[in-house]
Amino acid sequence: MHEVELRRRPIGALSSVLPDSQAAALEAAVHRAARALDGRVVWQVSSVATGGGIAEMLHGLLGYFLDAGVRMRWLVIDADERFFVITKRLHNAIHGVPGKFTEADHRHYQEILSCNALAINPGDIVMLHDPQTAGLACQLRPSGVRVAWRSHIGRDTPNDVSISAWEFLRRYIDEADAFVFSRALFAPPWIDRRKLAIIPPSIDPLSAKNRPLHDPAAILARAGLPTAPRLVVQVSRWDRLKDMPGVMTGFRLADLPADVHLVLAGPAVRGVADDPEGAEVFAQCHAIRAKLLADIRSRIHLVSIPMDDAGHNATIVNALQRHATILVQKSLAEGFGLTVAEGMWKTKPVIASAVGGIQDQIMAERTGLLLSDPADPAEFAAALRRLLADDVLARRLGEAAHARVLHRYLDDRQLIQTATLLESLAGPQPGPVQPEPVLTQNLPRARTPSMTESLTATEASPA
Repeated sequence: MHEVELRRRPIGALSSVLPDSQAAALEAAVHRAARALDGRVVWQVSSVATGGGIAEMLHGLLGYFLDAGVRMRWLVIDADERFFVITKRLHNAIHGVPGKFTEADHRHYQEILSCNALAINPGDIVMLHDPQTAGLACQLRPSGVRVAWRSHIGRDTPNDVSISAWEFLRRYIDEADAFVFSRALFAPPWIDRRKLAIIPPSIDPLSAKNRPLHDPAAILARAGLPTAPRLVVQVSRWDRLKDMPGVMTGFRLADLPADVHLVLAGPAVRGVADDPEGAEVFAQCHAIRAKLLADIRSRIHLVSIPMDDAGHNATIVNALQRHATILVQKSLAEGFGLTVAEGMWKTKPVIASAVGGIQDQIMAERTGLLLSDPADPAEFAAALRRLLADDVLARRLGEAAHARVLHRYLDDRQLIQTATLLESLAGPQPGPVQPEPVLTQNLPRARTPSMTESLTATEASPA
């Protein structure tokens, strides 16, 4: 196990882009949590430090907590390829994709996590993230450490496959002090509801991925990426459940004008250690694209963004999303879908599947378009044609989307809810009270901070 270096992020800077009431609630909550913790360390444990929404989110949230006086540390487990094959199968099975688990899988899972044993002081708090770290819970609790396990994934309607996957994990996490899910529907029925907290993910408006950019097209041009006047973009991992092949099929069926291009962008597959299927999906997308007729193939771009420079990666994603005419997240299953919130924050119309946490972010026909059947390319094609033909609709959806993210899905809300959870774990009660949602409406729009964008030579290099 190795530790991730954390950097303080000024919580006052985040407050400066929020309406006054949200800013006041944020600063009060995090400082109250710091007093309640009274010097205890809060440990975060995940499977990677880069390459996914969880890791990206933690860098921001933990930095803000540090600035408020909460002692945060972040550890990443060490594991082999077989371990990540097992946990990827678990990830897919929780979403309902068939996969079997054997006692040999349990033994290997346990062996790897026993090699990642933690020596934590009694009274400290540990937050374990997702199936890869779940097996640490039963190791930690006997030492007097308060343990919360957070699942960023789930399925709204359980099936036999997802129930089996949860049973795999239950033996490890059943006695945790707290459980955190993005949606109440994701939590299996055997979890004690007195220990359940519902905390959806959020985005940092000041991060390199979300801050304002002066000229997104110029950034893309310097990186050798498409700058077509009308761009349809999906940014996601190269994951089967993100359905990039289905996006290509729908784009082809839409029979769009020649000035409309499609970009499917994801991380360089070697840069995401806990996702062994990435290279296979990326290769599959290339094979599908190669079989298309030349005129449509020339308008579909598969972009693999390097992971060796996190700032460069985030800037490229930001530029793609800001230059896009339409943003897409055509997932077959989804825990939350941070790329949806990112696109909405950038005042873009979003077409996304009515699955998982996407349904919480997008109000159909009001803050975006929802696909009732994510596997139907014809429905997706029709949504593309509709938005590209109606600029007024696209603008209205984009503006409403931005306002929804401002009030519900920026980091201030998640910081407040997490602070409430940490307070309850620091107290004498055996389990936390579920944090109340901090969702405000009809507040003034955010004050846009004055920022200037500067690209270093490294940031401007081709992706």
